[in-house]
Amino acid sequence: MSAVLVLNAGSSTLKYALYSEDLQCLVRGLEEGADHAQMLERVLPALEAHDLVAAGHRVVHGGDLYAGPVRVTPEVIERLEALAPLAPLHQPHNLAAIRALAAHRPGLAQVACFDTAFHQSEPDLARRFALPAALHEAGVKRYGFHGLSYEYLAHAIAADPRLSGKERVIAAHLGNGSSLCAMRGGRSVASTMGFTALDGLVMGTRCGALDPGVLLYLMDTRGMSSRDIARLLYRESGLLGVSGLSHDMRVLLASDDPRARLAVDLYCYRAAREIGSLAAALGGLDLLVFTAGIGEHAAPVRAAICERSRWLGVELDPQRNARGAGILSRDGSAVTVAVVPTNEEEMIARHTLALCGAGRSVSGPGA
Repeated sequence: MSAVLVLNAGSSTLKYALYSEDLQCLVRGLEEGADHAQMLERVLPALEAHDLVAAGHRVVHGGDLYAGPVRVTPEVIERLEALAPLAPLHQPHNLAAIRALAAHRPGLAQVACFDTAFHQSEPDLARRFALPAALHEAGVKRYGFHGLSYEYLAHAIAADPRLSGKERVIAAHLGNGSSLCAMRGGRSVASTMGFTALDGLVMGTRCGALDPGVLLYLMDTRGMSSRDIARLLYRESGLLGVSGLSHDMRVLLASDDPRARLAVDLYCYRAAREIGSLAAALGGLDLLVFTAGIGEHAAPVRAAICERSRWLGVELDPQRNARGAGILSRDGSAVTVAVVPTNEEEMIARHTLALCGAGRSVSGPGA
């Protein structure tokens, strides 16, 4: 059976899925280990019963170079390597998986699908920092991330008659990495992540929005190097840094330690505050969608965020929120609140099939 392989590579993990040409998920799994080549050696033998026609990869950063998926070539890899400093936790590992697969299957078509591409539709004002124009032209601007998730949600919303008529939408991708995206007509108009995936919301180990003066202070008075600061901001902050206990929202919600409560409260406060900012960018709010690990499964987090967003017209139904599926808002609420599970892997499979001339075009989940 013909199929496409979908890979999402982390620093020591390799998530994989196999999709048929009619977009049925045939296999899904996770390998762990420090070497992507070795992980692939364990994955590929299990897929030999299928005729692989292509492989699609999640690649976090495409910069302004790529507004959509692209066939991988040596030139593409070279360009993506140059963007690695903008996504140091992800980009090098995404590219390592591409190289490892090319070594194992040199004739297999590979496609890079970018988390930044969906946000290319944002207006110039939403992407600019108040820095000299020369820096903006050199690429110092807001890119946005989690685009594959938001693209999937945009299609899922359009396909759901309960949600499709909602014009001003904020999607909350809440997980170990968290962000918000304001959408109008299924297109991104603003997002909370910026030049890197550090900006915006509190995350598992990332700090989110931070006064840049803090960085100057750390360098000048604490003698911290750029490497020290990168470790602090990417790996030692967020829920883990505030609580001193864990980066895992499940652990914090189950804890009676005051530090855990503080971390959760800060997470929800910052999310609600950013929802207000994106509602301003949209000129109001019609639909709030929660997705990803925390967004789909943490009812107390959804409740706290929605309570702080009541001024926008959000009215959550506690029983619906406890069930955690479908529509969560009260009947008659000015803003519809819903949980919509995301599926980045299916989005990558769709793009890969479309770009490689097989399967159906990208027309939305379940199409």
